[in-house]
Amino acid sequence: MKFISTRNANVSVTASQAIVSGIADDGGLYVPSSFPIITLEEISKMQQMSYPERAAYVIGKYLDEFEVEELLSYTTQAYSRFDGEPAPLSMVKEGVYALELYHGPTLAFKDMALTLLPYLLTASKKKNGVDTKTLILVATSGDTGKAAMEGFKDVEGTEIIVLFPSGGVSRMQEAQMRTQEGANEHASSIIGNFDDAQSAVKHIFNSTDAVAKIRECGYELSSANSINWGRLVPQIVYYISAYVDLVDSGVISLGEEVNYTVPTGNFGNILACYYAKRMGLPVGKMVCASNSNKVLTDFITTGTYDISDRQFFKTESPSMDILISSNLERLIFELSGRDASLTASRMQSLKDNKSYSISLDELTSLQDLMWAGWCDDEQAMDTIAEIEDEYDYPMDTHTAVAMSVSENYISTSGDDRPMVVVSTASPYKFPRAVYMAMTGEQIDDAFEASEALYEYTAMDIPEQISALKTKPFVHTSVCEKDDILDKIISFIS
Repeated sequence: MKFISTRNANVSVTASQAIVSGIADDGGLYVPSSFPIITLEEISKMQQMSYPERAAYVIGKYLDEFEVEELLSYTTQAYSRFDGEPAPLSMVKEGVYALELYHGPTLAFKDMALTLLPYLLTASKKKNGVDTKTLILVATSGDTGKAAMEGFKDVEGTEIIVLFPSGGVSRMQEAQMRTQEGANEHASSIIGNFDDAQSAVKHIFNSTDAVAKIRECGYELSSANSINWGRLVPQIVYYISAYVDLVDSGVISLGEEVNYTVPTGNFGNILACYYAKRMGLPVGKMVCASNSNKVLTDFITTGTYDISDRQFFKTESPSMDILISSNLERLIFELSGRDASLTASRMQSLKDNKSYSISLDELTSLQDLMWAGWCDDEQAMDTIAEIEDEYDYPMDTHTAVAMSVSENYISTSGDDRPMVVVSTASPYKFPRAVYMAMTGEQIDDAFEASEALYEYTAMDIPEQISALKTKPFVHTSVCEKDDILDKIISFIS
């Protein structure tokens, strides 16, 4: 299968080339030239497969340069690092299920892809005869950074640099990144928000001078953000796997539609659900859940993406504190009938004018696919307390946003199809907020809050969290957003 750029119809590369480069030279994102189909018969057969087998099967439909046995060896190794099943479903209440994606080594859904990406990248480099070192450049709003550092720790031929907003991630997220060990790893906070970090990374990828300076140091650029197809494709799997599990447990019959609610920031997670639907998965409505940074809710409601003069909020769900959702470009490309020129002009308008609009026909198609809603911190905290009190189910702040919005969708639409709410992080990554939501008591120290949360819920504290308490900060760097390239060069030179 070939992969094309969202901004240039003439660009065509193999899957391995797309994974190595991360982003197209024209600044566009790689998408598959067509969508492979997964039939109901195939979905039925997947009931007998383990999660690594399901992953190898689905990913193999896109990465046809890779043998299924090769992919299975990678998925088996990647998901062996998880505590139990990688993506289990838990019934929260009648008709509502949580897809728990936080049982990996860094306790966030990013592990579902970032434990696998190093294998895919290393193999892709070999398939293309690339023997130069790869610089993995990552902008993170919280979880991607630690997951990428853990995944690429001491991977031969790679160096990884993670940039995160100073004061814009939770204390646990920052501690995870600051204490990460690995001879090939660097992390720095920046004075700014996630959009500043992401914009700087995109600029570096698209700057001839910046790329040349990095090459002079002996590196080729790539990405571990979901702009990289190798990061995105493993995320398609868990939507299909969740559906298979619902069929296997008798909740639905094969072919019945299921709804999914996804807490959404950079749009990669819900985009993967869209791709699963395009493959043939019986997806009903996709519910896009935002926090107070509700640019996506406004876009799906009005058809205009506008960040001009929009206030940026720091919330208790920091991984969603994003105003420029990069992966939306891939969906815009599909809604336009795969018009690369139109997509490029819209992205240029976003850069120049801070906004763009889609047509009425495109908006109608979008609203047929998705419903969008948002909730603020107070509503999310109330949801944590209510679900814990009524159903004895603890959840983190991002999952709470999704749960709150899903409840709003169900009550306003009357849609009674089963709802899968994507649960993206362990409550212990945000213990201060979760404990305060449940008890009303504020504990400033994150580790004390973890212990209090354990006493209140009897939910075991993950070893990954308790071990952080005594780990020293390895990465202490801070930089201004205008100095990011200089910081990168200082790390690798």
